[in-house]
Amino acid sequence: MSIHRPTVLILASDPAFARAITANWPQDPAPHHARQSDRPEFIVLDEAFSRDLGGNHYDLAIADGSSSDRNDGLDAKDKHGRKKTKPAEPRPHQSLKAPLLAAGKPAIIIHSDRERDFYYLDGGVIELRREPGIWAGLAGLIGREILRRCDAETHAFEAQAICATAAAEATLGRYMVEMRTNINNALTTVLGNAELLVLEPGLPASVLAQSDSIRNMALRLHEIFQRFSSLEKELTVAARESGKHAGHAAGRS
Repeated sequence: MSIHRPTVLILASDPAFARAITANWPQDPAPHHARQSDRPEFIVLDEAFSRDLGGNHYDLAIADGSSSDRNDGLDAKDKHGRKKTKPAEPRPHQSLKAPLLAAGKPAIIIHSDRERDFYYLDGGVIELRREPGIWAGLAGLIGREILRRCDAETHAFEAQAICATAAAEATLGRYMVEMRTNINNALTTVLGNAELLVLEPGLPASVLAQSDSIRNMALRLHEIFQRFSSLEKELTVAARESGKHAGHAAGRS
């Protein structure tokens, strides 16, 4: 299994946003059990670079859409002091969503749009409303769980690949064990005929040398398949002993 330290990309023009995310990133309650990869590596970029994102360079993105939302949320007024009716247009934090979705990695967008739900999920992007006092800690908790899930999925994929390879090798091994008798019969025939040729008088030296090589190779193949038989017995005994130990452990529990 590979050990991977995850990377969190923070998209923010406000340094205080990045400081709040890193300072409130949750720590493992039992540090002595924590792996080196539990705390991610943080990279900070201005959100203006979001359109140039490459999903291969990070594992999770956390973007600041709240400051732009607050500026955009100011109601304009006409010369009579009445509120202007603004045409419907996407909020600034919504413009961050498209490149984050296109990057194909999980992302969290922190916004201050009071017209939207506190929590909204769209594909791999979570939109989280900025609530004073809790938003940074909540983003950290959600981000940590996202990274843990991604890590678990990666390990599961690697385990599936290993199991598939082991299953293919086990199938080949079973086939060779099943064909052992047939192969030994064929080798016995080859070996017997090679020994008869060696004992045949009057054969040229080159034929005798070739016959002797055939006999030696047949003996070597026979020894290899005898080793297969020994391995089969050893594995059977090991599996039986493992079953006994598992049964005893279950009985004690």
